[in-house]
Amino acid sequence: MKTKVREKWKISYSDYYDSFEHDSKLAEWRSLGAIDKASNIVAACNNIPHDTVLEIGCGEGSVLKRLDDIRFGSYLYGLEISHKAVHATKSRDIKSLVECKMYDGYDIPYDDNKFDLAILSHVVEHLEYPRRLLYESARVANYVFIEVPLEETIRLKKDYSFDRVGHINFYSFKTFRRLVQTCDLDVLSQTLTVPSMSVLRFAYGKKGTLAFIPLKSILKISPSLATKLYPYHCSILCRKQYGSY
Repeated sequence: MKTKVREKWKISYSDYYDSFEHDSKLAEWRSLGAIDKASNIVAACNNIPHDTVLEIGCGEGSVLKRLDDIRFGSYLYGLEISHKAVHATKSRDIKSLVECKMYDGYDIPYDDNKFDLAILSHVVEHLEYPRRLLYESARVANYVFIEVPLEETIRLKKDYSFDRVGHINFYSFKTFRRLVQTCDLDVLSQTLTVPSMSVLRFAYGKKGTLAFIPLKSILKISPSLATKLYPYHCSILCRKQYGSY
């Protein structure tokens, strides 16, 4: 049976991206977050080939726009399950964007080894079948960059409930790393980061500003303790094992 995204998730994401036309604060939030995400991509991937780059789950194109602005990648591509998100991405002034198109959420409509780098930035936590898409990502790209929030902390509630954000997978440093490794991918680097002060300030006001330095300090002193207490962002750069795909 063909793997596909369930209709309720499609509707949720479509409604979310439709909000950008009416909610300036949401658009600003996404643009601020894209600065952090792009910075993490560049830090991990600047020393590997990245001429052709595919962002899987590109949303409304905020990360692709940021990568274009800082001239990371000569040929950028995007994939999304929401036609509204695809339209929003195409409407941006992204000079190095070759194309952005719809896909079914799991089967990537490109040939083997077409790209130097595939990016899944804050996508895997939304997937019902994360390994399915990770295998596909490694099929079409030589390197894969993945970032997720580490939400498996002591603050995580016992029971799941659906919300607008749409996270259905909750990772720790170890479970995220093991997920990648079970897909025949070699981990080249794994990095923990704190959302920038501007992102925290936008989300939480003065409390966010005050939290930035303690969050960085705890992470520096004891990463294992920090990730038990707070949902840091974690990124992995990986490469497919020779002969696996």
